[in-house]
Amino acid sequence: MSHESDNLTSINRRVVLQGALGAATLGLSSIGRAEDTILEQTVIKKARIKQSLVHWCYAPFWNMEAMIEVAKSLGCLSIELGDPKDFPLLKQRGLQCAIASIDMSPDKPFDKGFNNPKYHPRVIEATRKAIDACEIIGCKNVISFTGMSEGLADEEGATNCVDGYKQIVGYAEKKGVTICLEMLNTRASDHPMKGHPGYQGNHTDYCIDIIKRVGSPNLKLLFDVYHVQIMDGDVIRRVRQHKDYIGHVHTAGNPGRGELDDKQEIQYRPIMEALIEVGYSGFVGQEFIPTRDPLDGLKQAVAVCDV
Repeated sequence: MSHESDNLTSINRRVVLQGALGAATLGLSSIGRAEDTILEQTVIKKARIKQSLVHWCYAPFWNMEAMIEVAKSLGCLSIELGDPKDFPLLKQRGLQCAIASIDMSPDKPFDKGFNNPKYHPRVIEATRKAIDACEIIGCKNVISFTGMSEGLADEEGATNCVDGYKQIVGYAEKKGVTICLEMLNTRASDHPMKGHPGYQGNHTDYCIDIIKRVGSPNLKLLFDVYHVQIMDGDVIRRVRQHKDYIGHVHTAGNPGRGELDDKQEIQYRPIMEALIEVGYSGFVGQEFIPTRDPLDGLKQAVAVCDV
């Protein structure tokens, strides 16, 4: 993203200046270095839902220092799915990592997963390393994926997932970390991060069945509302039905994986109320792709989810 480096610098300066000059907007009374920020008031007021920023969505706009400042100004407690090298900085600034990423470089983390035995050595090792990195910051969750089907029948892929997870879930139990299997939609094909055609775990019940078959409290579902809405719908009923298996939650507007605004179809307030109703105590990660000023979009999103 070298072509964006100049934009990053100017945007980062704008964030800092907004903090110094726009106390009413960002809830900051003064700002010098990020760690010297004094928070008087944040966008989040009720805080019954713990909120997190998903790093990859906002990295094109802010470096980690600026993103930390944004998270604090909003009242978000976490920046997730970033590089573990940033864990010490997050910890120093009083933030958490709600869920850790796995490194499957040079492949995308969701392409090659637990559904294919030939990838088990790589994905199990990547998951083990992510679990170990969690100790740096006290992170309690690690993301996980079935992987692309690559011609595997659904039942075969599910059985392979069960076998693979059983090889690593004991380690997760020992470390006090939960592996969160994410269901992804296969319908959206207009952008590589809006949908994932060919992904095997593309239905909630399919992923829940894998989790139940493994039978460990340290394997749960990453309930991405955007993906669930596209593939299965009936979101609130599914929150209630699968409440014991939800380990983490993501948001985005549908269609388009944009902001949580009036241009999309998902009603996030009642979904957040349902999460509270069922006793969900984990994080909700804001994972939309900005289509306008990212700070304005985040302010709106965290306010909508602050029920």
